[in-house]
Amino acid sequence: MSIVNSAAYSFLNSEVHTSDTYLSVETFENLRKHIYDQCGIYFQDNKKYLLEARLSKRISHLRLNSFEAYLNYLKYNVNKENEKKYLFDAITINETYFFRNQPQLDALVTKVIPEIIEQKQKAGKNRIRIWSAASSSGEEAYSIAISILDFIKIKYPDFEFEITGTDISHAAIEAAKNGIYKDYAVRSTPAHYLKKYFKAKGNVYHIDPSVKQMVQFRFLNLYDDSDMKTMMGIDIIFCANVLIYFDINSKIKVVSSLYNSLNRGGYLFIGYSETLHSVSKAFRLVSFSKTIGYRKE
Repeated sequence: MSIVNSAAYSFLNSEVHTSDTYLSVETFENLRKHIYDQCGIYFQDNKKYLLEARLSKRISHLRLNSFEAYLNYLKYNVNKENEKKYLFDAITINETYFFRNQPQLDALVTKVIPEIIEQKQKAGKNRIRIWSAASSSGEEAYSIAISILDFIKIKYPDFEFEITGTDISHAAIEAAKNGIYKDYAVRSTPAHYLKKYFKAKGNVYHIDPSVKQMVQFRFLNLYDDSDMKTMMGIDIIFCANVLIYFDINSKIKVVSSLYNSLNRGGYLFIGYSETLHSVSKAFRLVSFSKTIGYRKE
């Protein structure tokens, strides 16, 4: 192990005593700043308990004796880059399910995709790129794929659809790639979809290969400029329930990057409880039945 500061690493051989491990206000503020600098997620003061609870197991696993020791590990340890994935797994919430936002999917297949197909046909192109920018364990991306298979491919069999799901949690990405879900994840899935696009084994559901082959998943940090530059030329972006974890400055940065990723005439969909008000004036708000979207002019 390469030691940057031997004093800072005197903790590495000591065992953690969880009953004595406490996140002080000062360390919380320093940890919060470090997390913010890495991914833009901001922990409010009233979320100190949440950060403490989520990082305690990782501190115990590393046999560290304090949150201060873990912060030093994140900053200076030779494995600090690898540790990021465990940090991101710990601090993110992967609460999602299939067909969580049906009105958005309805707008996608009845209005947005037909509109973009018309644009593509005029330009002599036949591929649409869709990005689920916070795909968690894959339910949103697969819901998009199922909707396209059921409503669009029949009408436009020659059109190709490239669907990419990304997330900051490596554990979530691996779950998405596996495509295996329990009852809770499919609780809002229409019965005919369950029969047609899933293979049930007890209370476990496997995504059908016809859906799985339409989607690719990979890690991506929405706050990282170099990561964001890998997602350009996108026609439709779903980025739901992510902005609520950012402060205004990180929201502005992320939304600006999403705007740059979109083709002209492309659409951005965000969560029900989220808004671009005071974040960006670059998009035109478009109303659909029971939902809204944002169009890049």
